[in-house]
Amino acid sequence: MLNRKVSDTASDWREGRRLRALELYRQGWKQKHIAEALGVTCGAVSQWVKRIREVPDESAVEVLRRRKPTGAPSHLTACQRQELSDLLSRGARAWGYSDDIWTYRRVAETIERAYGVRYHESYVGRLLKACGIEVRHSSQVLS
Repeated sequence: MLNRKVSDTASDWREGRRLRALELYRQGWKQKHIAEALGVTCGAVSQWVKRIREVPDESAVEVLRRRKPTGAPSHLTACQRQELSDLLSRGARAWGYSDDIWTYRRVAETIERAYGVRYHESYVGRLLKACGIEVRHSSQVLS
């Protein structure tokens, strides 16, 4: 177990492939041969090697590890996201709707009226969950 390869610690097969490329590179393999052995393009290996060269040797493994995509920044500020629950707790009638049922479309419209930020109704459920607001069914929101 002392001779365990770095690539054995990978969280998925893509990461394992990148870490295996690192091992082969450290053994002196040419990039072309690494690409052939791993079934990837020379360009991919070149990008991995570039990342490796840009950091100290002890950080090489970390730059090849899988990173969670960050996504686009939120259009609502942290303060606005916290206020959203209070805004919805007033009820849909307070925002001019005929009943007190919150739908994703209504929530999206209310956010746009209150903050000037437009969200597609299909995204509203994820936004509410991220704000800690309970979602009931696929179209109703509990505030």
